[in-house]
Amino acid sequence: MKTNLTRADAQARKQLIDNVHYDIHVDVNGREQFTSHTVVTFDSKAGETFFDLVADEFSATLDGQPTDGRTLPLTEGRHELVVDATITYNRTGEGLHKFTDPKDGKDYLYTQFEPAMAMKVFGCFDQPDLKATYSVHVTAPESYTVVLNEAAVREGNTWSTEITYPLSTYLIAIVSGEYEHVTDTYVDEQDGREIQLGLYARASLIEHMDAQRLFQQTKDGFDFYHANFGRSYPFGDKYDQIFCPEYNMGAMEHVGAVTYRDEYIFTSEPTPHRVERRNDTILHEMAHMWFGDLVTMQWWDDLWLNESFATWSAATAQTGIGEYPDAWVTFAAIEKAWAYSQDQLPSTHPIAADAPDIETAEQNFDGITYAKGASVLKQLQAYVGYDEFFAGVRKHFDNHAYGNATFDDLLGALEEASGRDLSDWADQWLRTTGVSRLYPEVTDTSFTVVQEADTIRTHRVGVGLYSLIDGRVQRTHAVRVDIEGERTEIPELAGIEHDLALVNDEDLTYCKMGLTPEHQEFVLEHLGEIEDPLARTVCWSAMWEATRDGLLPARKFVQLVARFAPYETHPSVQERVLHQAIQAVKHFVDPAWQGEGFDLLNEAYRGAEPASIFDRALARVTPNEETVAYLKKLLETAPASNQEVRWLALTSLIAAGELPLAAADEEQDDSNEGAISRLRARATVDKRWAWDKLVNEDLTNLEARYLMDGLSFNHTGLEGLSDEYFRVAPGLWDRLTNEMAQRTLEGMYPLWDVSEAGVDKANALLNDESVPAGLRRILAEGQDRVAMAVRNRQVDAAS
Repeated sequence: MKTNLTRADAQARKQLIDNVHYDIHVDVNGREQFTSHTVVTFDSKAGETFFDLVADEFSATLDGQPTDGRTLPLTEGRHELVVDATITYNRTGEGLHKFTDPKDGKDYLYTQFEPAMAMKVFGCFDQPDLKATYSVHVTAPESYTVVLNEAAVREGNTWSTEITYPLSTYLIAIVSGEYEHVTDTYVDEQDGREIQLGLYARASLIEHMDAQRLFQQTKDGFDFYHANFGRSYPFGDKYDQIFCPEYNMGAMEHVGAVTYRDEYIFTSEPTPHRVERRNDTILHEMAHMWFGDLVTMQWWDDLWLNESFATWSAATAQTGIGEYPDAWVTFAAIEKAWAYSQDQLPSTHPIAADAPDIETAEQNFDGITYAKGASVLKQLQAYVGYDEFFAGVRKHFDNHAYGNATFDDLLGALEEASGRDLSDWADQWLRTTGVSRLYPEVTDTSFTVVQEADTIRTHRVGVGLYSLIDGRVQRTHAVRVDIEGERTEIPELAGIEHDLALVNDEDLTYCKMGLTPEHQEFVLEHLGEIEDPLARTVCWSAMWEATRDGLLPARKFVQLVARFAPYETHPSVQERVLHQAIQAVKHFVDPAWQGEGFDLLNEAYRGAEPASIFDRALARVTPNEETVAYLKKLLETAPASNQEVRWLALTSLIAAGELPLAAADEEQDDSNEGAISRLRARATVDKRWAWDKLVNEDLTNLEARYLMDGLSFNHTGLEGLSDEYFRVAPGLWDRLTNEMAQRTLEGMYPLWDVSEAGVDKANALLNDESVPAGLRRILAEGQDRVAMAVRNRQVDAAS
């Protein structure tokens, strides 16, 4: 049996096996372990293959003969593989995860199988192009509810369902436990079809669920996708959404049983950004029902097809539905910032990435796959036309419904619908790495857009000229043009007076947008007066990218945020720049100026509105005397319904030595969120304790996340841990699961050691050829971030 499946092995297995059906029986009555009994029937050619399973104990037979699973000798014909397994419940959000709520002692279980973790629950052929049909049965305690991909029938304590359409193993869902739920019905106005809707959460959270809003957003999503995808929801007649504890990701697109992190049930007043992002996630996962579930990639090389398309679809749907008409502003501020950062790391990869095995695929769930890919799909849609793009997508669904497809298949459908040859576009944007920088070169008689990049690409851009008129910065001239080559003259803008030129106006292309020195100074003085929210956002982005690149002293960015962020009208942009300014003070400014920088942010954030945004950000700023008083007053007045903000205020005061650690124990919060918040609070003042727990103990994914947040909450008490990181990293990589190893080693990386010595400390492991590629990637990324901080501190000091 193989656990890190390679593409070559998957392709060889696909050549042998077809027409697969699984009959799966999972028993979750055990407290520490569960059992699975799986009967796999399939057709085969003559040859040898294997099945996938990770279990404490198992036994298996092939056509009645015992097998260890490593080699399945096959003759041509129909075969039966029977696998019995005993497996320990997972606590890291992989396989079958079990959580007991300390609030009331109730149990909650859910599965997470992407990219290849179905093997942690039942014996299978765990690859996306071996789609199968399924009979699924779950035996559970009397008090449990069971949710499966399709409606389940209960007989006694066993719940069963049939999945009669082909589905990849990673899309199977088993959710069980003492969940509570509410229901509604969606009626398709076009054909009258009814889809039953369910929302599930643990009992201690159900009272906080804003079900009416969630149901309405779900219905709006179905309306939009039905109208634009050309076919209604392509599976059964129910669509459940389950909010799960200790969840690793935002959500997962299981057919008919979408799982979400239950932080999306807001127990404290959420920021407007969080509410918008939850809606974006709902629409992202729903888009997967068509792109990913109905038509599935053949292998993880084309992971970007799933994720980029769903990311683009969600923003497009938000705009089309109208609840969030400025969704592309949020996209520019959030997704593109993520993509630009990822694309400049040494580990950057093409959007159409090579994934020779599952470990590589897991690490490619990143800003390139999601955000850069969605950015270039947005460009492609603008290039071929909105209607033509959707026509191509509908053609793609028609060609490959319930099957598997590659990017070339999608490209062919888009070419057919648009009448354009897209091969050159694909080569430029999907098979290269790096981000282009576009900036204006302006003289009295000419206007030129300059492109700097390792790969010169064709960009369709808007170029806008802006001027300060009656106290507002307004667009006075605009053109759309194709940027080709290193220099593109725009004669229609030559000689026109202006105060600011944006060469990615409307944020049409994927690039770092540069400004002339004069325009940069203008933005520093007048960013808050720019009327158009998208134009203002691309200016925020340009200033942040200039800061990261060492083209703008970091203190100037901090001053910009302190001056204008309290008046920014778009909450997602506001929330992003507040945290960018904190990062700049912690990592990018001259240490001699850090105190002044923190004071600036204390003054700007303290008491600003909306409090839901600014109080959360303020708690992560090293507090001055006035902020200490403000946070103490907040603790006196903030109700328990604002518990998240209370915990952040407590943590800030404990980290600053203004409250004893005992204050965390005295906080009246007996929820799981309270338990992990206490871990974070202690980690801010007892770094060695937190470090040892992360290195030596088997933690849940949420415990590890909060401990790492406490480690980096402030940069005191970390002496000696930088060297120790490189000593323990190989052992952690070997001991932890792929997912937990990646998250833990990224979260513990000593980004606080901003020094040339801190840069060099990674070299010994990076130069060791025995270090696994996945660990090497994490080390290279961390080293690059530290090197950037060293450079930017030098730039800032020189200013």
